[in-house]
Amino acid sequence: MTFNPPESFNIADYFLDARIREGKAENTAIVTDSRSLSYGEVCSLANRFANMLVDGDVRPEERVIIALPDGPDWVGAFFGILKVGGVVVMVNPDLPDDAIEYFCTYTGASTAIVTEAVADAFRMCQGPQSRLETVLAIDDPDVESALAHADTTFAAVATHRDDPAIWLFSGGTTGRPKAVVQTHTAFANTTECYAKTVIGYSEGDRTISVPKLFFGYATGSNLLFPFSVGASSVLFAERCTAEVLFEKIRAHSPTILVNVPTMVNKMVNVPGANDQDLSCLRLSTSAGEALPEELFHRWMDTFGVELLDGLGTAEMWHIFITNPPGGARPGTIGTVVPGFEVEVRDGDGQPVGDGETGWLWVRGNSLALGYWRQMDKTRSAFRGEWYVSGDLVERDADGYFRYRGRADDLLKVGGKWLAPQEVESCLLEHDRVREVAVVGVMDADGLTKPHAFVVADDADPALGEELQEFCRERLEAYKYPREVVFLAVLPRTHLGKVDRAQLRT
Repeated sequence: MTFNPPESFNIADYFLDARIREGKAENTAIVTDSRSLSYGEVCSLANRFANMLVDGDVRPEERVIIALPDGPDWVGAFFGILKVGGVVVMVNPDLPDDAIEYFCTYTGASTAIVTEAVADAFRMCQGPQSRLETVLAIDDPDVESALAHADTTFAAVATHRDDPAIWLFSGGTTGRPKAVVQTHTAFANTTECYAKTVIGYSEGDRTISVPKLFFGYATGSNLLFPFSVGASSVLFAERCTAEVLFEKIRAHSPTILVNVPTMVNKMVNVPGANDQDLSCLRLSTSAGEALPEELFHRWMDTFGVELLDGLGTAEMWHIFITNPPGGARPGTIGTVVPGFEVEVRDGDGQPVGDGETGWLWVRGNSLALGYWRQMDKTRSAFRGEWYVSGDLVERDADGYFRYRGRADDLLKVGGKWLAPQEVESCLLEHDRVREVAVVGVMDADGLTKPHAFVVADDADPALGEELQEFCRERLEAYKYPREVVFLAVLPRTHLGKVDRAQLRT
């Protein structure tokens, strides 16, 4: 299947206004600890934002930054920008000042919708080096008043289906984030192909997410997907910990948990995890990073909730390979989502056979327009209808894929290739290891050696030697980590992935 919307198409209408026309205005759309909002109330809030933006001279195709905590205002601003024909630029609301300056300058956004806590940092970016003209702090009394008095009606601008709708930022672990320019079509296409067809989102679902809404994985799974069917989304502003997540699940009884491997690991390791009741969940998804097979089994043994690992990229917006409900295979990322085509190819672009590792090539109607102001990288990654991800995968005879790591993460050790994920999965089997990242570090002779950075219980030098021996017993000799470094936490990128570049320094 493939979703082909009409030429005149705005996803604010597809995901929000259409629910009002369907008679679902009274359905609960957003759930927070303090209040719930119906679809009618969210639509009115979005219209207020749209009218406020128009009054501020925001024009179609202009980029508008959202740097807000998860909550009704985030959703209202998001749909309000789309309604005026603007382009949403979603960033982490907790960015440091230098990152705020980078995003303001790089994106060329004309307006930023933020909190007063970071408003001054955004205002400092106004000047000749950026196009930022207006900073709207939603908790500023003047902005609150303008929003409160804005009209609650607004007809969405008739954008083209191929117009840019949202900028997503690559989750790469090296260098500055690059913007992936995505169209209105992409978000509707994946919703039809993945959310509705494979996962089976329905009106009775209630979602909750570990990642925040600025992360494209959560934008889809915890906002757009439930909104496409009149379901509800649980939103909370505080940092997600295992304890907070268990509390929110008890309070709001979601049916779908949008998860990531790091939190899967934390949840199974919480004292008394076996006593947590997750029976309200019909399934949990996992994406963002590879899910080790050992961690999958620990999750199933602890909670018994179906855990569906999958793979997606900003360049294809969301998940295009996933384990389907009722058909999860541990250690795999699943099968191709209907509407997408995936091939495994060698370095020359030629298809390889089942059981062989190669580069992932994917095509479908969620393909991005390219990278903003990075034409060389666009030409390298986008090959006509295909996107070449840089991910290494292997397909079996049944069409299930196994993730073999990023091509740029592979290590050449003693003349042989080593995938860090293999060593990481091995170390996670040790009962004192909580998190681990393996990277290549240059030794005094200029040779690359695997080093393991480990978060562990009661770490000591003896444990480091024990972990090295643990790997020697289970892996080929050249794969064991030459050094084991214990850390309190692993460094992470703006999207929460392990920052491997920082570990190498």
